[in-house]
Amino acid sequence: MNVESFVKERIAWLGHASFRISGAKSTVYIDPWKLKSSVPADIVCITHSHYDHLSVEDVEKIRKASTVIVGPEDCRSDFGGSFKPIAPGKTIAVGDVTIEAVPAYNTDKNFHPKANNWVGYVITVDGVRIYHTGDSDVIPEMEHVTADVLLIPVGGTYTMTVAQAAQAADKIQPKTAVPMHCGDIVGTLQDRQAFAAATKVPVVVLDPTA
Repeated sequence: MNVESFVKERIAWLGHASFRISGAKSTVYIDPWKLKSSVPADIVCITHSHYDHLSVEDVEKIRKASTVIVGPEDCRSDFGGSFKPIAPGKTIAVGDVTIEAVPAYNTDKNFHPKANNWVGYVITVDGVRIYHTGDSDVIPEMEHVTADVLLIPVGGTYTMTVAQAAQAADKIQPKTAVPMHCGDIVGTLQDRQAFAAATKVPVVVLDPTA
């Protein structure tokens, strides 16, 4: 399966910054929020503690006894022993899935300070490296990321604008990119097409799904 097919068949954009990745053995969620369905999760990755990324209510919808929840220390909530803390530069293996934490922060605004140690993730599922940037601007650390799939915010205000996201994608050079963090709270769904037109990287525009 090529990367574009993997994105279309295995990655569901659940709106905003929320995704479900359906691996052969593991179902991985990133920042589940406003979920309309409750496909059980093997792994839940939380990028940071803002309410639209850390939603305990939504995690509980998909959580089972064996679900592992990964996130920065301030996302621990009341998840108990299911929670595995992670920090920028650290890597955790859960079953057949590898989770690498990449710094995520703002450079020209104060919504996501670097000092908070919030993260994006490179998650390797079935050999495909998927980089969810988290709520970030274009940062130097992105130059060191190797990814097949880039999940990148384009809505501006709290994260990158379309133009900045295109700059980041061109720097990272994934095999394909998927725009996110638009159409809810900030940005519009039209930002997806604007991003596709602005970057040299192949883009798959996903529609929000249940």
